[in-house]
Amino acid sequence: MTGGMTGAPIVSVVIPGYNGAAFIGETLESLERQTLTDWEAIVVDDCSADDTRALVRGWPDPRVRLIENEVNGGPVRTRNRGVGEARGRYVAGLDQDDLCLPERLAMQVAYLEAHPDVVLVGAQAQQLRGTRVSAMHYAPHTTPDLIAWLGWIENPLVWSTVMVRATVAHALDPFTRPEILYAEDFDLYHRVAAFGRVARIDTPLLLYRQHDGGASKRFTETMRASAMRVLAERHAALLGEEAAAALARLLVLHNMGGVPVPDRATLVRLGEGIAALQAAFLAEARPDAESAKLIRWETARRWGAIGRAGLRSGAVGLGDVLAARPPHLGLGYAGLGTLLGSAAVGAVRRVRATARRRGDG
Repeated sequence: MTGGMTGAPIVSVVIPGYNGAAFIGETLESLERQTLTDWEAIVVDDCSADDTRALVRGWPDPRVRLIENEVNGGPVRTRNRGVGEARGRYVAGLDQDDLCLPERLAMQVAYLEAHPDVVLVGAQAQQLRGTRVSAMHYAPHTTPDLIAWLGWIENPLVWSTVMVRATVAHALDPFTRPEILYAEDFDLYHRVAAFGRVARIDTPLLLYRQHDGGASKRFTETMRASAMRVLAERHAALLGEEAAAALARLLVLHNMGGVPVPDRATLVRLGEGIAALQAAFLAEARPDAESAKLIRWETARRWGAIGRAGLRSGAVGLGDVLAARPPHLGLGYAGLGTLLGSAAVGAVRRVRATARRRGDG
């Protein structure tokens, strides 16, 4: 898909830049390989101390333009400034270290043009560490109803895969909220629901780079606190503020974060909370049969992972997991053999922990 370069482009790609000279060149090169050629890349540099500004300023492709912050404003305000400068019909998010696969922009534009009820579309992504590419843990198959449900219990999309209609992006004030730092994208997916549906293309269209300098590695606690706020605000009307905040904490730590539950009581509270949310969502959304099946499957898959993590840590036993599970989640589709294996690992850890305590005593 191509378009004329006179006037506004089809897509504006917004890239916040901060000390990204080691990666941003590869990111811009990935845009130059796009099959859709009518795009602009807006790099907003947030007072980098390295060569980011010089690299982008000297980039030979005229579709790439640089905006320089006069003072450091942080990643959210920097992205918002780029969105405010976007001239395209669609606005695509992209971090300075991630790589778009060649069909990304074309496939997302085609999807949005074919689905007028969808205002924001993401895509499946693959993880890149060094030169190694691997699958991510996201659901392999989705529908808009599944994405909506997953948004009730976790962040369902990789930000660098997101494309949103510019009319919606410019209607939001602010586009993303600075006070929800490092979970502002998660917050956005809830806020755009007032304008239309959120969907995901299940084809991998991005390489999500993992490295020690990434924000997801460096600011875990801030990210978790912001995600808890997003979920607490989302569920306050349904559960009450106190109960919503308590469940949000459990969801972020043990579902999103993979932290093992500390005891059976926590596992029970989490299971009951997920079951209550799922029942409320199904009653509200009334998904079709395919979506309902996917919702139950993906919820059970997460419950199985929560149970296995607790078993492997030694914090809970197999009896606790079997007794705590909500009936509709079964064994989380893990199979009894898998749970027994996790329980065996946990038993060994409990024995070793007991031996250490006795040794210390």
